[in-house]
Amino acid sequence: MSDLEATSREAITKGSQSFAAAAALFDAQTRTDAEMLYAWCRHCDDVIDGQTLGHGQAAVPPEQLRATLEDLYAKTRSALAGEPQSDPAFAAFGQVALRRRIPEQWAIELIDGFAMDVSGQRYEQFEETLKYCWHVAGAVGVMMAVVMGVKPDDLTTLRRAQDLGLAFQLTNIARDLVEDARNGRVYLPEVWLDEADLPADQITAPDRRDTLAALAETLMETAEPYYLSARWGLRALPFRSAWAVAAAGAVYRQIGIEVLRRGPRAWDTRVSTSTATKLRLLIQSAFTALRAVTLDRWREPPVRLPLWSRL
Repeated sequence: MSDLEATSREAITKGSQSFAAAAALFDAQTRTDAEMLYAWCRHCDDVIDGQTLGHGQAAVPPEQLRATLEDLYAKTRSALAGEPQSDPAFAAFGQVALRRRIPEQWAIELIDGFAMDVSGQRYEQFEETLKYCWHVAGAVGVMMAVVMGVKPDDLTTLRRAQDLGLAFQLTNIARDLVEDARNGRVYLPEVWLDEADLPADQITAPDRRDTLAALAETLMETAEPYYLSARWGLRALPFRSAWAVAAAGAVYRQIGIEVLRRGPRAWDTRVSTSTATKLRLLIQSAFTALRAVTLDRWREPPVRLPLWSRL
């Protein structure tokens, strides 16, 4: 394993235990490429949030954030052009992007999502929240699909990959409602807040947790059709990739289930899944993947529901 590959593996191991467990199911080359793509995504997210491998958070002055954002755009375009990179995250991304022919548009759209955070954008309608979810997660989903061998023009499969990214991000939003609000970020649509009579500056208020739990439930209700849609993208993948994707989806969906189970207590501590639960879901996901690459390949997939889509 090269130093660059080792650094990328460390990034996913420390940055997300859920994704690290799922990535271990890939074949060797796909795992390496997925980890290298993740390392770049993690780096971009970290420098915008003032974090280290997804942990901790330090306030970053607005002028520094704007400069950092421009740096991300410039280095990403440079990596995509095949130019040498001194930063391991961009060196890794350059290798995997060129090897797998990841379209530049999707990489840039991910950074556009971070630009939305830097600008402090608010979201009036739910469709605007979904557009944000596309930028920071749906675009990652389609890039990961390409890493797994999906052709960039296979929109049928890529829409399913996009759907899983959207479901992940909606789950993230539900889990992190209070933490995000404390950091000045509100992803809930303003029309939902108005209907619930919950001003944005009261999201963190302990006495409004019942209202917040109801909004989290609505978020997870909107995520569920995307999780169900994503399942039909597994049939286009090799078994080990299908298993990895099914496992990641199951673990993340379980996070949403736990948020709902806790209700108003969902934000007392950060919701996660236990090792035992992950193991159970990994085993269940093997059967899901096996069905996808056998029975489902011989069946006509259901027509995708009229869900919001960027693709």
